[in-house]
Amino acid sequence: MTSRAVLVAAAAVLMVGLGACAPEDETTGTPAPTGADACGKDKLALKTAGALAVGTDKPAYEPWFSKDDPSNGQGYESAVTYAVAEKLGFTKAEVKWQTVQFNAAFAPGPKKFDFDVNQVSISEARRKAVDFSSGYYDVRQTVITTAGSKIANAKTVAELADAKLGAQVGTTSYTVAKDEIKPKQQVAAFDTNDLAVQALKNKQLDGIVVDLPTAFYMTAAQLDNGKIVGQLPASGSAEQFGFVLEKGSKLTGCVSQAVDALKADGTLAKLQKQYLTEEGAPELS
Repeated sequence: MTSRAVLVAAAAVLMVGLGACAPEDETTGTPAPTGADACGKDKLALKTAGALAVGTDKPAYEPWFSKDDPSNGQGYESAVTYAVAEKLGFTKAEVKWQTVQFNAAFAPGPKKFDFDVNQVSISEARRKAVDFSSGYYDVRQTVITTAGSKIANAKTVAELADAKLGAQVGTTSYTVAKDEIKPKQQVAAFDTNDLAVQALKNKQLDGIVVDLPTAFYMTAAQLDNGKIVGQLPASGSAEQFGFVLEKGSKLTGCVSQAVDALKADGTLAKLQKQYLTEEGAPELS
């Protein structure tokens, strides 16, 4: 079966059959918890006693979530969230989801959530306003388009210079498009990836910059004749997604400890294999 056929089939079942694996960074800048029961459920500084308040944006996109329902435990980020919750001593019913706009998750100020999960990349600039857990996924940025477009056969970043590109505002994808691809035309900013997809369908864009797993979903399930142009070259340290917590949160070390344990026992690798993939995405030079 071709890689494309595999992807389309996987999208049809909401990405359940996809596979990949990535290492996590264990450096969070937050001291590890001390004492045998430092992260016991009854010791955690929660927004609401006995409940774990978790934020994410709406819509909640595949393959990170499934059917726009974070509470169903399907999709990579939903599944990892429930695995972290279990490590912290919570049942599935004790995890309470709330809608938090992407940019609001890492804006300065108090938070209503205990932690937020929404493909937020760990960065030193964002650390000034919020805490991050250990990274739960290493990610590469990717350019997608449709067959027959002016960049469909591009092999290098330089070949994207004349392209009209778009990305979701406030994301690493947008920053990478602007600062690393450096197209001659201004990168179009969209409030959501769905709006960017519609612009591509309307031929207002030549391509979109998104993370790799989202690129697979968009090209297989949202676009007719969708095509991955290629992964952008890795620059510096690996980009990672981490759980977002209020600045100075007493939970940060415990959440990081849970993420690290899930890495060590193979849970993260298993869930990445179940929900994510790196097949069929060439490297741009």
